[in-house]
Amino acid sequence: MTAEQGTAGHLRRLAWTQLQLPRLCRPKQSENVDGSLLFSPIPEAPLFSSTRFVVTFHDLIPLRFPQFFGSIKLFYKYYVPQVLHQSERIICNSEATARDIIDFYSISASKLAPIPLAYDAQHFRPVSAMPSILQSQPMPQPYFLMLGRQAPYKNIGRVIEALTQTKADCTLLIAGPTDKRYTPELMAKAEGLGVRSRLRFLSYVPYDQLPGLLSHAIALVFPSLWEGFGLPVLEAMACGTPVICSNLASLPEVACDAALLMIDPTEVGAIARAMNQILTDTLLHSQLKTAGLQRVQQFSWEKTGQATVEILRQHL
Repeated sequence: MTAEQGTAGHLRRLAWTQLQLPRLCRPKQSENVDGSLLFSPIPEAPLFSSTRFVVTFHDLIPLRFPQFFGSIKLFYKYYVPQVLHQSERIICNSEATARDIIDFYSISASKLAPIPLAYDAQHFRPVSAMPSILQSQPMPQPYFLMLGRQAPYKNIGRVIEALTQTKADCTLLIAGPTDKRYTPELMAKAEGLGVRSRLRFLSYVPYDQLPGLLSHAIALVFPSLWEGFGLPVLEAMACGTPVICSNLASLPEVACDAALLMIDPTEVGAIARAMNQILTDTLLHSQLKTAGLQRVQQFSWEKTGQATVEILRQHL
């Protein structure tokens, strides 16, 4: 029933949610289950039962960029709004996501509870040792890093274009699972622009390699056109790595003044100027590093958990 199983997996999970999950929620004294409230960390819940539920909603990206998504649009257009309207409360991971829920689904703001996510503070921290993923294939320093899926709304194509306007001794690493729909096109763009030698697609990077990869980057470049939260921004700042990101959606909430925010991430020149600033202004680099390490102290999974529990208690 997982996403890895594709559409069939999604359909099996949705069927299980409607047919089997309500049975599990029925009161069972022998198993200490009173069935009074179901918490779903995704926007899926039984619609045709007496089960009361609270759900978590992450983003509306498939509706914001429908041209990049297939049948999943139907899930967001028809099923999700029914779940949200029937939910006792909706937890969302940013104020930006809350605004989207109001705008797209006409749901009252009083029903929404924005609770920010956090990062693994034990894992993401400055690392001095070079990660093995770079030791095996050394790359000229400094390097910029992009982290995440290679979907068009991540704006990777414009960063590749911006690379043509940056100093020739810097490189760009793109870490994240390749996508047969988009990766070949990105490679062809880099080839056509003459920067293919300054670009490396690392594909999926193991979790234990991420802190080292982030720590040694001159900056994380994250000019996404929309994010429900933007975990890589927190993870980079926790590693002492400056962040360049767009001034859209949730990213200003996460980064605040601890990142170099771009007003218009659709402008290639703006991305290039930000990258060149980081490359040439050592004071700015140092200030962003310090500000980022301070900013991440505002986020913790303990805070997120406590706020979530408080919402659930209100509906028991």
